[in-house]
Amino acid sequence: MTTSNVRRYRINLRIERDNAALYARLAELAADARLARAYRRIAEGEQANAAFWESHLREAGAAVPPPRIGLRVRVLGRFARAFGTEFVMPTVVRLEHADHDATPVDRSGHRDHFVSPQLRSARGHSHRAQSGNTLRAAVLGANDGLVSNASLVMGMAGAAASDRAVLLAGLAGLVAGACSMALGEWLSVNSSREFYQAQITERAERLAVAPEDGVRHIAGIYRDKGLGRAEAEHLAEHLAETPRTALDTVVREDLGIDPAELGGSAWSAALSSFCLFAFGAAFAVAPYLFLHGHTAMLGSMAATVVGLALIGTGTSLFTGRSVLFSIARQLAITVAAAAITWGVGHVLGAVVAG
Repeated sequence: MTTSNVRRYRINLRIERDNAALYARLAELAADARLARAYRRIAEGEQANAAFWESHLREAGAAVPPPRIGLRVRVLGRFARAFGTEFVMPTVVRLEHADHDATPVDRSGHRDHFVSPQLRSARGHSHRAQSGNTLRAAVLGANDGLVSNASLVMGMAGAAASDRAVLLAGLAGLVAGACSMALGEWLSVNSSREFYQAQITERAERLAVAPEDGVRHIAGIYRDKGLGRAEAEHLAEHLAETPRTALDTVVREDLGIDPAELGGSAWSAALSSFCLFAFGAAFAVAPYLFLHGHTAMLGSMAATVVGLALIGTGTSLFTGRSVLFSIARQLAITVAAAAITWGVGHVLGAVVAG
């Protein structure tokens, strides 16, 4: 047995243990009894997967590491407690896909022995909850604000501008960037709502003109969820007796949205984008409110590193990579951007002064 195989087994074991712990936690927190049962059964399947990799390690003569709950599991558990399980499910499923892509050969075939179609359907249903994408948008919005404003501040500092000029530029960049993000998010959500509304109208017309096709379509949806043909057809016919319920079912399953929400409020999305961008941008400019000269620039750099550490930790929730890797990558990108703008600012400052 090669060292690479043992390492892969340990990685798979860690992933399965984390998944088992996370789904067990979601089962405890789920308000819906059906989802709680589904999460519990998924946790049992993940625990069986973990036992599979433990046995492989023992057969290879390698030590089985003791169970340890990872940082992502603890953080997502806290978010689920605060905001509900559906808030974190898109992130959970995104992490599972990232983990699966990292080790496709060993895990893909084995997992199917434990996870039934009904459980995969429960995962997909939760994954489509729009609220869960808020967590990812929060991290990305704060990251955009931090990187852009840190670069702007460093550019002004490189141009040997006064503390007051750097502060004003940083605050202007914060407000302008936050407003731009808010407007972009408002337009994006409104465009998405208009698209979904058109899709809903099309499906409503289709159900009204050819209800028998709608019954077959709904029956197919429930057959994919694991129901037998007779049960699926009976349920579809029952739903079709109430056109609004039939339309609601088709929209939820085909488009993955709640017809009452249509992807969420554009104003809420705009406000959250404004606040999150401003939050990230504030790290780089805040020291100039209290410090002066090189001390202010060093304080800005230190505050930026702290912000990068927080955002890198948040980014690791979605990429499946380690926290240290995410922080290092965020730091490298921001340092590169800030160095470029500092150099450009220094050259332009010298040209203008000359």
